[in-house]
Amino acid sequence: MWKKDPNSVQTRSEYEPIGEESRPLLAQGSQARGASFWSSAFNLMNAIMGSGVLGLSYAMANTGIIGFSILLLVVSSLAAYSIHLLLLLCDKTGINSYEALGERAFNKPGKILVACTILIQNIGAMSTYLFILKSEMPAAITDFMSTETTGKWFEDGVTLLILVALIVVLPLALLPKIGFLGYTSSLAFIFMLFFTVVVVVKKWSIPCPLPINSTVSLSLNTSECTPHMFVISSKSAYAVPTMAFSFLCHTAVLPIYCELHRPTKQRMQRVANVSIFLSFVVYSISALFGYLTFYTHVESELLLGYDTYLPRDVVVMSVRLAILLAVLFTVPLIHFPARKALLMLCRGERDFSWLSHSLSCFFILTLVLLLAIFVPDIRNVFGVVGSTTSTCLLFVYPGMFYLRISSEPIRSLNSAGAVFLMMIGLVVGVLSLCVIIVSWVQDP
Repeated sequence: MWKKDPNSVQTRSEYEPIGEESRPLLAQGSQARGASFWSSAFNLMNAIMGSGVLGLSYAMANTGIIGFSILLLVVSSLAAYSIHLLLLLCDKTGINSYEALGERAFNKPGKILVACTILIQNIGAMSTYLFILKSEMPAAITDFMSTETTGKWFEDGVTLLILVALIVVLPLALLPKIGFLGYTSSLAFIFMLFFTVVVVVKKWSIPCPLPINSTVSLSLNTSECTPHMFVISSKSAYAVPTMAFSFLCHTAVLPIYCELHRPTKQRMQRVANVSIFLSFVVYSISALFGYLTFYTHVESELLLGYDTYLPRDVVVMSVRLAILLAVLFTVPLIHFPARKALLMLCRGERDFSWLSHSLSCFFILTLVLLLAIFVPDIRNVFGVVGSTTSTCLLFVYPGMFYLRISSEPIRSLNSAGAVFLMMIGLVVGVLSLCVIIVSWVQDP
């Protein structure tokens, strides 16, 4: 059970002046230069943005331009506020991990609950990303071949996945600090910018009304080229979970905070705000121009529409490969919190050990590879689990831990915000489960 040390930094009063937020609280930040501001921001943006960016145009088609913009602004604001609550708790208690906050709030069961939630969430996300790589990368490579190829090793998704895991994912996952991944995260962000620029440019390459097929014959229904500001339909409910989890990065926030150079709450909050703002800009622009290209005919995965109307377009093929590389570079980043949670469950707060570090790394990567290779409906399985764990990590836990740990009155602004976060989490979680269940019933 957690015991309070009266001489430790954890006794810091909650009512000290706000100016104390600029004072470094994490001891490891004062011993060696940590990760730079932009390296940390790139890592956080990489944790935020993934393959889900391809579904945001479809979400806009089902909510309308203004409806989508309002929802995206609300979700990004809630994500920034829940990070604010986590950092505020770290600032007040001196705790520097999500799992330790759970222990402070609910003793050892709280620590185990948070660690298991992070493990399930991140293993599910890694398995899903690797499944996408296994399914999409062979076609993305063969598209560049001028002649048809059969029987080549790179056409086998499993072989390609294992090679990529051994050559790219494993060396990056073995790095002892998350700050080292800032370089690959910056590449991932460049790939996302490339995707956004191409979506904007290609808006003028596809005519409207859209061709009936991939030939030049055109539909005569010009009303399809009118953008809708608000859309309310049964499909609108499907857009909410997609958008609600589009800023989920909370398992990586505190590890990044620990390694940040001069790790203060104020500095880390700026990292989070910049990361969320830039992700918001990329999301908004790519979703808007993707929607204005296809309107109501936008696919649930945006790039499928370009394959239909711009077959074998070199730029579109390059974008598909860039998105897959961005997804690939995300896997080591979300592996870090999963490994940290596993080690905390097995070893507690013991000093760093290369043996434990390596064994846990191999175990997690082997597990996610097996899931990606042998479970054909892995995305559906973790869709259910992910909707629960994501809701907890993004909305429920930050609010619940704040109410449990902080001594502020329930009517204070932060306490009221924590209650609101928990209510939002409950609504989003239930809605996500309902959407997944209905999808299974309609398309078993």
